[in-house]
Amino acid sequence: MKLNRLNSIMTKSVAAIAACAALNATAGTAPAPQSPAPVEPAPTALFDSIGATLDVGYDSRYYYRGLWFADNIVWSAVNVAVPLIGGSGEDGGSLTLGLGATYISTVETPFGNPPSSNGFDYSEIDLLASLTYDAGFAKFGVQYLHYFYPDTYAGSFNGAANGITDPEFSIKGAGEVGFTITVPLQALNLYFGYYYDFRVSGSYFQAAADYTIPVTDWLSIVPAIQTGYGIDYYTGNGSALTNNVGLPLAGAPTSGFTHLLVSVGTPIKLTKIATLTPYVAWNHSFDLRTALNFTTHNEVFGGVKLSLAF
Repeated sequence: MKLNRLNSIMTKSVAAIAACAALNATAGTAPAPQSPAPVEPAPTALFDSIGATLDVGYDSRYYYRGLWFADNIVWSAVNVAVPLIGGSGEDGGSLTLGLGATYISTVETPFGNPPSSNGFDYSEIDLLASLTYDAGFAKFGVQYLHYFYPDTYAGSFNGAANGITDPEFSIKGAGEVGFTITVPLQALNLYFGYYYDFRVSGSYFQAAADYTIPVTDWLSIVPAIQTGYGIDYYTGNGSALTNNVGLPLAGAPTSGFTHLLVSVGTPIKLTKIATLTPYVAWNHSFDLRTALNFTTHNEVFGGVKLSLAF
Protein backbone atom coordinates (compact mmCIF):
# COMPACT_ATOMS: atom_id res chain seq x y z
CA MET A 1 0.00 0.00 0.00
CA LYS A 2 1.27 4.29 -0.61
CA LEU A 3 1.44 7.30 1.22
CA ASN A 4 3.48 9.52 2.79
CA ARG A 5 3.87 7.28 4.99
CA LEU A 6 6.48 5.30 4.85
CA ASN A 7 4.98 6.24 6.58
CA SER A 8 2.16 5.49 3.20
CA ILE A 9 2.19 3.66 0.67
CA MET A 10 4.81 1.39 4.01
CA THR A 11 3.36 -2.09 6.57
CA LYS A 12 2.26 -2.49 10.38
CA SER A 13 2.46 -5.99 12.20
CA VAL A 14 1.70 -7.24 15.79
CA ALA A 15 2.95 -10.71 16.91
CA ALA A 16 1.91 -12.53 20.09
CA ILE A 17 3.37 -15.76 21.46
CA ALA A 18 1.03 -18.03 23.46
CA ALA A 19 2.26 -19.42 26.83
CA CYS A 20 1.82 -22.96 28.14
CA ALA A 21 0.79 -23.85 31.73
CA ALA A 22 2.94 -26.12 33.94
CA LEU A 23 1.54 -28.97 36.04
CA ASN A 24 3.06 -29.53 39.55
CA ALA A 25 2.75 -32.83 41.46
CA THR A 26 2.63 -32.98 45.28
CA ALA A 27 4.12 -35.71 47.50
CA GLY A 28 2.44 -37.23 50.57
CA THR A 29 3.65 -39.35 53.53
CA ALA A 30 2.75 -42.55 51.68
CA PRO A 31 5.09 -43.96 49.06
CA ALA A 32 4.99 -41.85 45.98
CA PRO A 33 2.67 -43.22 43.31
CA GLN A 34 3.76 -43.74 39.76
CA SER A 35 3.96 -40.54 37.74
CA PRO A 36 0.63 -39.81 36.07
CA ALA A 37 0.41 -39.72 32.30
CA PRO A 38 1.38 -36.26 30.96
CA VAL A 39 -1.52 -33.96 30.29
CA GLU A 40 -1.50 -32.45 26.82
CA PRO A 41 -2.14 -28.70 26.81
CA ALA A 42 -5.31 -27.54 25.13
CA PRO A 43 -4.67 -26.55 21.51
CA THR A 44 -4.13 -22.83 21.00
CA ALA A 45 -6.62 -21.07 18.79
CA LEU A 46 -5.18 -19.81 15.51
CA PHE A 47 -5.98 -16.17 16.20
CA ASP A 48 -4.36 -16.31 19.65
CA SER A 49 -1.00 -16.24 17.88
CA ILE A 50 -1.81 -13.83 15.07
CA GLY A 51 -1.60 -10.06 15.43
CA ALA A 52 -3.87 -7.87 13.34
CA THR A 53 -4.30 -4.12 12.86
CA LEU A 54 -7.04 -2.14 11.18
CA ASP A 55 -6.29 1.49 10.25
CA VAL A 56 -8.43 4.22 8.72
CA GLY A 57 -7.23 7.72 7.97
CA TYR A 58 -7.53 11.06 6.23
CA ASP A 59 -4.74 13.17 4.66
CA SER A 60 -5.18 16.67 3.27
CA ARG A 61 -2.44 15.90 0.71
CA TYR A 62 -1.18 12.54 -0.48
CA TYR A 63 2.58 12.41 -1.03
CA TYR A 64 4.26 9.06 -1.62
CA ARG A 65 8.05 8.97 -1.81
CA GLY A 66 7.99 12.67 -2.48
CA LEU A 67 5.52 12.50 -5.38
CA TRP A 68 2.12 14.21 -5.09
CA PHE A 69 -0.92 12.16 -6.16
CA ALA A 70 -4.10 13.78 -4.82
CA ASP A 71 -5.66 15.94 -2.11
CA ASN A 72 -8.15 15.07 0.63
CA ILE A 73 -7.73 11.33 0.53
CA VAL A 74 -9.37 8.75 2.77
CA TRP A 75 -7.81 5.35 3.21
CA SER A 76 -8.13 2.09 5.09
CA ALA A 77 -5.62 -0.70 5.69
CA VAL A 78 -5.63 -4.14 7.27
CA ASN A 79 -2.47 -6.03 8.23
CA VAL A 80 -1.90 -9.39 9.88
CA ALA A 81 1.31 -10.85 11.33
CA VAL A 82 1.73 -14.62 11.56
CA PRO A 83 4.68 -15.91 13.63
CA LEU A 84 6.54 -18.66 11.79
CA ILE A 85 9.44 -19.17 14.19
CA GLY A 86 8.90 -18.20 17.81
CA GLY A 87 11.20 -16.60 20.33
CA SER A 88 12.44 -13.09 20.84
CA GLY A 89 15.40 -11.68 19.01
CA GLU A 90 17.60 -12.17 22.07
CA ASP A 91 16.61 -15.85 22.25
CA GLY A 92 17.59 -16.86 18.77
CA GLY A 93 15.38 -14.62 16.67
CA SER A 94 11.87 -14.80 15.30
CA LEU A 95 10.47 -14.92 11.80
CA THR A 96 7.09 -13.37 10.98
CA LEU A 97 4.93 -13.47 7.88
CA GLY A 98 3.08 -10.24 7.15
CA LEU A 99 0.07 -9.83 4.88
CA GLY A 100 -1.66 -6.52 4.20
CA ALA A 101 -4.02 -4.59 1.96
CA THR A 102 -4.68 -0.83 1.59
CA TYR A 103 -7.33 1.15 -0.27
CA ILE A 104 -6.85 4.88 -1.04
CA SER A 105 -9.24 7.33 -2.73
CA THR A 106 -9.56 11.08 -3.11
CA VAL A 107 -12.64 12.82 -1.76
CA GLU A 108 -12.04 16.12 -3.54
CA THR A 109 -8.91 17.32 -5.33
CA PRO A 110 -8.80 20.83 -6.81
CA PHE A 111 -7.47 20.52 -10.35
CA GLY A 112 -6.93 22.80 -13.32
CA ASN A 113 -6.50 26.54 -13.73
CA PRO A 114 -8.40 28.02 -11.98
CA PRO A 115 -8.51 25.08 -9.54
CA SER A 116 -11.70 23.08 -9.67
CA SER A 117 -12.67 19.89 -7.84
CA ASN A 118 -14.96 18.73 -10.63
CA GLY A 119 -13.95 15.59 -12.48
CA PHE A 120 -10.58 14.56 -10.97
CA ASP A 121 -10.38 11.02 -9.53
CA TYR A 122 -7.57 9.01 -8.04
CA SER A 123 -7.73 5.62 -6.34
CA GLU A 124 -5.24 2.95 -5.40
CA ILE A 125 -5.22 -0.61 -4.05
CA ASP A 126 -2.05 -2.06 -2.52
CA LEU A 127 -1.38 -5.70 -1.61
CA LEU A 128 1.62 -6.60 0.54
CA ALA A 129 3.40 -9.81 1.57
CA SER A 130 6.51 -9.73 3.73
CA LEU A 131 8.89 -11.75 5.88
CA THR A 132 10.53 -10.08 8.89
CA TYR A 133 13.37 -11.52 10.95
CA ASP A 134 13.82 -10.02 14.42
CA ALA A 135 17.45 -10.37 15.48
CA GLY A 136 16.97 -8.35 18.66
CA PHE A 137 19.29 -5.50 17.74
CA ALA A 138 17.48 -4.98 14.41
CA LYS A 139 14.67 -6.26 12.22
CA PHE A 140 15.40 -7.36 8.67
CA GLY A 141 12.60 -7.60 6.14
CA VAL A 142 11.92 -8.63 2.57
CA GLN A 143 8.62 -7.77 0.94
CA TYR A 144 6.63 -7.76 -2.26
CA LEU A 145 4.16 -4.93 -2.84
CA HIS A 146 1.76 -4.75 -5.78
CA TYR A 147 0.03 -1.49 -6.69
CA PHE A 148 -3.26 -1.29 -8.59
CA TYR A 149 -4.35 2.06 -10.09
CA PRO A 150 -8.02 1.91 -11.19
CA ASP A 151 -7.77 5.52 -12.48
CA THR A 152 -4.18 5.06 -13.76
CA TYR A 153 -1.03 6.22 -12.00
CA ALA A 154 -1.81 9.88 -12.80
CA GLY A 155 -5.52 9.60 -12.04
CA SER A 156 -8.35 10.52 -14.38
CA PHE A 157 -10.32 13.62 -15.29
CA ASN A 158 -13.99 13.41 -16.24
CA GLY A 159 -13.54 9.66 -16.70
CA ALA A 160 -10.57 9.94 -19.08
CA ALA A 161 -7.15 8.77 -17.92
CA ASN A 162 -4.51 11.47 -17.55
CA GLY A 163 -1.39 10.97 -19.67
CA ILE A 164 -2.93 8.01 -21.48
CA THR A 165 0.03 7.62 -23.88
CA ASP A 166 2.72 8.19 -21.26
CA PRO A 167 4.86 5.14 -20.36
CA GLU A 168 4.71 5.95 -16.62
CA PHE A 169 1.60 7.98 -15.90
CA SER A 170 -0.79 5.74 -17.83
CA ILE A 171 0.05 2.47 -16.07
CA LYS A 172 -2.70 0.58 -14.25
CA GLY A 173 -0.45 -1.41 -11.93
CA ALA A 174 3.11 -2.10 -10.79
CA GLY A 175 5.00 -4.52 -8.59
CA GLU A 176 8.09 -4.03 -6.48
CA VAL A 177 10.38 -6.00 -4.20
CA GLY A 178 11.79 -4.32 -1.12
CA PHE A 179 14.46 -4.95 1.52
CA THR A 180 14.16 -3.16 4.85
CA ILE A 181 16.09 -2.71 8.08
CA THR A 182 14.68 -1.28 11.32
CA VAL A 183 17.06 -0.44 14.17
CA PRO A 184 15.50 0.37 17.59
CA LEU A 185 17.65 2.49 19.90
CA GLN A 186 15.45 2.89 22.97
CA ALA A 187 12.96 5.63 22.00
CA LEU A 188 14.66 6.21 18.64
CA ASN A 189 13.91 4.08 15.57
CA LEU A 190 15.98 4.13 12.38
CA TYR A 191 14.54 2.84 9.10
CA PHE A 192 16.34 1.96 5.87
CA GLY A 193 14.93 0.49 2.69
CA TYR A 194 15.74 -0.41 -0.90
CA TYR A 195 12.94 -1.00 -3.43
CA TYR A 196 13.03 -2.12 -7.05
CA ASP A 197 10.03 -1.44 -9.29
CA PHE A 198 9.63 -4.06 -12.04
CA ARG A 199 7.21 -1.93 -14.07
CA VAL A 200 9.58 0.98 -14.71
CA SER A 201 12.87 -0.82 -13.88
CA GLY A 202 13.62 1.82 -11.26
CA SER A 203 15.31 1.78 -7.86
CA TYR A 204 14.38 3.73 -4.74
CA PHE A 205 16.41 4.15 -1.55
CA GLN A 206 14.77 5.44 1.63
CA ALA A 207 15.99 6.52 5.07
CA ALA A 208 13.82 7.63 7.97
CA ALA A 209 13.80 8.06 11.73
CA ASP A 210 11.31 8.76 14.50
CA TYR A 211 11.56 9.43 18.24
CA THR A 212 8.84 8.81 20.83
CA ILE A 213 8.46 11.35 23.64
CA PRO A 214 6.05 10.12 26.35
CA VAL A 215 3.85 12.84 27.83
CA THR A 216 1.33 10.81 29.84
CA ASP A 217 0.35 7.15 29.94
CA TRP A 218 -2.11 7.86 27.09
CA LEU A 219 -0.36 10.61 25.08
CA SER A 220 3.01 10.86 23.35
CA ILE A 221 4.70 13.09 20.77
CA VAL A 222 6.51 11.48 17.83
CA PRO A 223 8.67 13.71 15.58
CA ALA A 224 9.86 11.99 12.40
CA ILE A 225 12.00 12.68 9.34
CA GLN A 226 12.24 10.91 5.97
CA THR A 227 14.10 11.26 2.68
CA GLY A 228 14.68 9.23 -0.48
CA TYR A 229 16.84 8.83 -3.56
CA GLY A 230 15.58 7.48 -6.87
CA ILE A 231 17.30 6.03 -9.95
CA ASP A 232 15.02 5.89 -13.02
CA TYR A 233 12.16 5.81 -10.51
CA TYR A 234 9.08 7.58 -11.92
CA THR A 235 10.93 10.61 -13.21
CA GLY A 236 8.72 11.64 -16.15
CA ASN A 237 11.82 11.91 -18.31
CA GLY A 238 10.91 11.36 -21.95
CA SER A 239 7.27 12.19 -21.37
CA ALA A 240 5.36 14.38 -23.82
CA LEU A 241 3.55 16.03 -20.90
CA THR A 242 4.35 19.40 -19.34
CA ASN A 243 4.62 20.22 -15.67
CA ASN A 244 2.56 22.64 -13.58
CA VAL A 245 4.39 25.67 -14.98
CA GLY A 246 4.19 24.49 -18.59
CA LEU A 247 7.73 23.15 -18.98
CA PRO A 248 8.21 19.82 -20.81
CA LEU A 249 9.19 16.81 -18.70
CA ALA A 250 11.40 15.37 -21.45
CA GLY A 251 14.51 16.90 -19.90
CA ALA A 252 13.70 16.02 -16.30
CA PRO A 253 16.52 14.36 -14.31
CA THR A 254 16.56 10.56 -14.11
CA SER A 255 18.20 10.23 -10.71
CA GLY A 256 18.52 12.29 -7.55
CA PHE A 257 17.00 13.00 -4.16
CA THR A 258 13.23 13.05 -4.09
CA HIS A 259 12.13 14.92 -0.97
CA LEU A 260 12.56 15.76 2.68
CA LEU A 261 9.55 15.08 4.88
CA VAL A 262 9.33 16.28 8.49
CA SER A 263 6.30 15.41 10.60
CA VAL A 264 5.05 15.48 14.18
CA GLY A 265 2.39 13.02 15.31
CA THR A 266 0.60 12.83 18.66
CA PRO A 267 -0.68 9.29 19.31
CA ILE A 268 -3.59 9.32 21.76
CA LYS A 269 -4.47 5.98 23.37
CA LEU A 270 -8.27 5.89 23.47
CA THR A 271 -8.79 2.32 24.69
CA LYS A 272 -6.75 -0.83 25.11
CA ILE A 273 -6.90 -1.48 21.35
CA ALA A 274 -7.66 1.95 19.82
CA THR A 275 -5.18 4.78 19.14
CA LEU A 276 -5.94 8.10 17.43
CA THR A 277 -2.99 9.89 15.81
CA PRO A 278 -3.36 13.40 14.37
CA TYR A 279 -0.28 14.79 12.65
CA VAL A 280 1.12 17.79 10.81
CA ALA A 281 3.86 17.50 8.16
CA TRP A 282 6.08 19.56 5.89
CA ASN A 283 7.24 18.23 2.50
CA HIS A 284 10.11 19.78 0.54
CA SER A 285 10.61 18.61 -3.05
CA PHE A 286 14.10 17.95 -4.41
CA ASP A 287 15.30 17.67 -8.02
CA LEU A 288 13.56 14.40 -8.88
CA ARG A 289 10.15 15.76 -7.85
CA THR A 290 10.09 19.52 -8.45
CA ALA A 291 9.16 19.17 -12.12
CA LEU A 292 6.56 16.45 -11.52
CA ASN A 293 4.62 17.72 -8.50
CA PHE A 294 1.59 19.86 -9.29
CA THR A 295 2.14 21.58 -5.95
CA THR A 296 4.59 24.08 -4.53
CA HIS A 297 8.04 22.89 -3.52
CA ASN A 298 7.28 23.42 0.17
CA GLU A 299 3.97 22.09 1.45
CA VAL A 300 2.47 21.97 4.93
CA PHE A 301 -0.36 19.46 5.30
CA GLY A 302 -1.87 17.17 7.90
CA GLY A 303 -4.20 14.34 8.69
CA VAL A 304 -5.40 11.85 11.25
CA LYS A 305 -5.30 8.06 11.68
CA LEU A 306 -7.32 5.69 13.83
CA SER A 307 -5.63 2.36 14.59
CA LEU A 308 -7.21 -0.75 16.08
CA ALA A 309 -4.85 -3.51 17.24
CA PHE A 310 -6.10 -7.04 17.89
